[in-house]
Amino acid sequence: MTAGEDTFQVVVFVVGGHEFAFDIFRVQRILMYRRPAAVPGAPAFLEGVLQVEGGVVPVIDLRKRFELEHAPIGPDTRILVVEADGASVGAVVDGASEVLRVPADAVAPPPPVVRGLAAACVQGIITLAARTVVLLNAARVLTSSERVVVERLTAEAEHG
Repeated sequence: MTAGEDTFQVVVFVVGGHEFAFDIFRVQRILMYRRPAAVPGAPAFLEGVLQVEGGVVPVIDLRKRFELEHAPIGPDTRILVVEADGASVGAVVDGASEVLRVPADAVAPPPPVVRGLAAACVQGIITLAARTVVLLNAARVLTSSERVVVERLTAEAEHG
């Protein structure tokens, strides 16, 4: 096995002072924050929708999604547009910090104490020296029932 085969790359970002990552192959765009258009009747974590390259993308706030303390939008706030089960979803993050090459053996499965939404969306725990990064599964940041609601609201926003 060559060195390239036992490593992978992730996009590291910060939410609520914690480091998270998505597999780089799931990240389609990193955008400067711009306010999404509100969608009436949307769940609290759905900030709204954005026009991205001719399509409408739902935007979720990961602070709200993970029930972290609210923080104001700052100059480093970004929207990561990720591929989640064939659909694009925007995720508001406090900042995107780096692309990191990770050895496969630095990723451990989530501990058994991780339950609920966290268990579904946490793909693994990356441990490098004194640093811990939570690797998220982009396809599971929303539950299947939430995905249906978000898709319906996004379609309604797109088609008026």
